Amino acid sequence: MRLHVGCAMWTHAPWQGRFLPHPLAPAERLRAYATWCDAVEGNTTFYATPARSTVESWARQTDPGFRFVVKLPKTITHERRLTGGEEELRAFLDAIEPLGPRAHALWVQLPGSFAPSDLGALASFLRRLPGSYRYAVEVRHPAFFDEGRSERLLERVLGGAGAEWITFDTAVLFRSPPTSDAEREAWTRKPRLPRRAPALTDRPIVRYLGRDDTARTVEGWRPWVGKVAGWLREGRSPTVFIHTPDNAEALALARRFHDEVRALVPEVEPLPEPMPSEPLTLF
Repeated sequence: MRLHVGCAMWTHAPWQGRFLPHPLAPAERLRAYATWCDAVEGNTTFYATPARSTVESWARQTDPGFRFVVKLPKTITHERRLTGGEEELRAFLDAIEPLGPRAHALWVQLPGSFAPSDLGALASFLRRLPGSYRYAVEVRHPAFFDEGRSERLLERVLGGAGAEWITFDTAVLFRSPPTSDAEREAWTRKPRLPRRAPALTDRPIVRYLGRDDTARTVEGWRPWVGKVAGWLREGRSPTVFIHTPDNAEALALARRFHDEVRALVPEVEPLPEPMPSEPLTLF
């Protein structure tokens, strides 16, 4: 029984020397991260398709059971809005092929302007994708959350393709005014949408954004601990990504979330033992 947890990145300056060894060669950073968490968001692929050799390095640094949720390039999702882009899609699929089973889902993050009236484009796009991957879609238009008919139409499109609806929970961030520079920036950039909890497949994906204050982050994820435990008991295999505005404690928080769920469902496999942040000594 597996619960996978992770962060928005595998290298972050505040983690160096605290959670992860420092200095650490670029070709070893993902390997070190993978001793803390067993999943990661592939956000960098949104901005540019990586070289195949880069992805081969990612595969070498991780076990086959590690999960990448890899975001499609913005040229496909935001600029072309899922229409055309066959050449860009082929290049992207070729680049990530070395991940093999580590490519847990290809992440179709859509802009806030992608409305229910655009669902035909999404349905057509999902039909064109190869069946060798799983797909997960993140929408940000308010109508998908506020209008029951639009929500049902989206679920029908996703269900027809066996795709998951990614939840991005920002409720805790917007519950009270920001108290740090990172929180103030997040208020201007992150979507303010209702929390959505249903899973469409056996592999739900949750992106949870807390606060820079650890206590508030932990308090805010309480509903997800119970929900994820329930999914596991149902035989599902969820992936949960823990964010905070500055992400300084996200690595440790992801493991803490895993521990809290495992306290409710002891059959869940433990995470690996973290790599020491400092070299081991004989004395």
